[in-house]
Amino acid sequence: MQAEIISAVLEGKDTLALLPTGGGKSVCYQVPALCQEGICLVISPLIALMKDQVQQLVKRNISAVALYSGLRQNEMDRLLDNCTYGQVKFLYISPERLFTERFLIRLLQLPLTLIAVDEAHCISQWGYDFRPAYLKIADIRTHFPKVPILALTATATPEVAQDIQHKLDFKNPEVFKDSFTRDNLSLVVRKTEDKERECLKILQKLNGSAIIYVRNRKKTKDLAAFITSNRISADFYHAGLSMEERSTKQDLWIQNKIRVMVTTNAFGMGIDKPDVRLVIHWELPDNPEAYYQEAGRAGRDGLKSYAVLLFQPNDKHNLEKIFALTYPEINVIKKIYQGLANYFQLAAGSSQEESLDFDMIHFSGVYKFDHLITFNCLSILAREGWIYLSESVYVPASFKILVNRELLYDFQLKNPNLEPILRILLRTYQGAFQDYVYVHERKLGDFLNMSIEKIKQQLQYLNKLQILAYRPQKEKPQLQFIKERAGQNDFHIDAERYSFLKNRAKLRMESQLKYVETPHCRMNTLVEYFGEKRLNPCGICDNCLSKKDTSSEINTQIDQLESIIKTRLTEKPLSISVLSAPYHGVVREALLQKLHVWLDQGIITEREGLLFLNK
Repeated sequence: MQAEIISAVLEGKDTLALLPTGGGKSVCYQVPALCQEGICLVISPLIALMKDQVQQLVKRNISAVALYSGLRQNEMDRLLDNCTYGQVKFLYISPERLFTERFLIRLLQLPLTLIAVDEAHCISQWGYDFRPAYLKIADIRTHFPKVPILALTATATPEVAQDIQHKLDFKNPEVFKDSFTRDNLSLVVRKTEDKERECLKILQKLNGSAIIYVRNRKKTKDLAAFITSNRISADFYHAGLSMEERSTKQDLWIQNKIRVMVTTNAFGMGIDKPDVRLVIHWELPDNPEAYYQEAGRAGRDGLKSYAVLLFQPNDKHNLEKIFALTYPEINVIKKIYQGLANYFQLAAGSSQEESLDFDMIHFSGVYKFDHLITFNCLSILAREGWIYLSESVYVPASFKILVNRELLYDFQLKNPNLEPILRILLRTYQGAFQDYVYVHERKLGDFLNMSIEKIKQQLQYLNKLQILAYRPQKEKPQLQFIKERAGQNDFHIDAERYSFLKNRAKLRMESQLKYVETPHCRMNTLVEYFGEKRLNPCGICDNCLSKKDTSSEINTQIDQLESIIKTRLTEKPLSISVLSAPYHGVVREALLQKLHVWLDQGIITEREGLLFLNK
């Protein structure tokens, strides 16, 4: 449907594109944007996804930039200057940053030709990942009334699709909905008491690249070690790793140098690897949308692939327990909020425009909050628009020379031990006298044959002497207070909406349990959740294959009935009840019918309740 969607956008129509995971959604706004003058504004909720998209475009010599929390203000201003006066084609931004006063002023100066809203289901309270900041996107239309909007998502139920169009103020919308069915993907639920053994058995049976999703970081490491100990190459991945570690692991897996990636849900978004043959879920996801998206990372090349969910009896109880923790009491959320304000020493009524480095584990420890409850409360505070909390953000180290060339030359003569690093900085990084420039500390260390710790020490010392301004590399999650800090009596969570969202989440959890427990076609059960009715079963899920096996077994039993009846009646006369006792269902019906025909044909005779075989 990509060509049709692109045509609708080029005709200036507001368009909703419902394409499955791996369906090529980004092309649907990239192509029309490249066909026209001006800039395409892309609103996306995930920093990792934005950065990946920008990287892919730049590789193709297409100018693109991303604005996200963690960038310093002067860096944002420079990127926006490039958008206003340069040849930037794509500007990626998170919805929360979109509505800062500073950005809105700059936005009005941009020649927008298209607004693309990625992960558009986030605008709907009916959906599984509601983000209030998305509700404000339609406000842009008052300033750009003739610019069309393209909304994209892979996981929208019919009510969410309607809500997206309404919330984005679509005029005469075009809606394109591809089938959610994946004909090459075999869905399997494997019930087992020993998940490690079952997982290993599956990996040994199936070849090719694999992803295993688990809930916690420790499990990623432990399970990867177990798999590796059984001579299958595996590694682990989670958001707590450094940017460099994550990038290295991801590259090795994409290049098939590592076969299995054991990961939290931090892995997968925007990763373009078509030949994943297997996705295993170690625990039950809490909604069908997340499961469909993660399972759908298998088999994007169209070849046969598998999505296996491992299930044991207490998984249902664990999921219900996690659900209860996901929606804590409102007074607990309030307590976490006040703790945050104290942690950052933010006075009541004050605001914090800059984003702040945030270590959730340290914060929880300081105030003795449970880690999981803290995480869930922070998610709710973000959803309710009190804070913005991003995933880990990687911002490279940067520096700026603070003295003029003459003073710098004099300093180098007087400090020969620092001369090598200053010489390399001046030769390698242009423009450092005018503005901050990024510096790669590890490469600098390799060039000077110094450890990265030594490089950092020298840069920090030069910073202390005010020869240069040094900003160390950062890669922590970013937290920003979107509203003014509320006092004890001013903090408010809409209890009615909170209850509504909780009930919707419970329904999604129950739908996920229904998927696990269904005896019917799993693909049909999954796509029916998204409003798609299918007449024919997929034929390749575990339930469909089980029915095929049963059907084949029944046919074999029916074919053997004649021989079995004759053999048993040759030995001695038997009653109909004794003859039919071993059989059930259609096989028993077939046996009774055959006996009836044989009685009519005189092949057998009935006397005193017993059947005799006539010779």
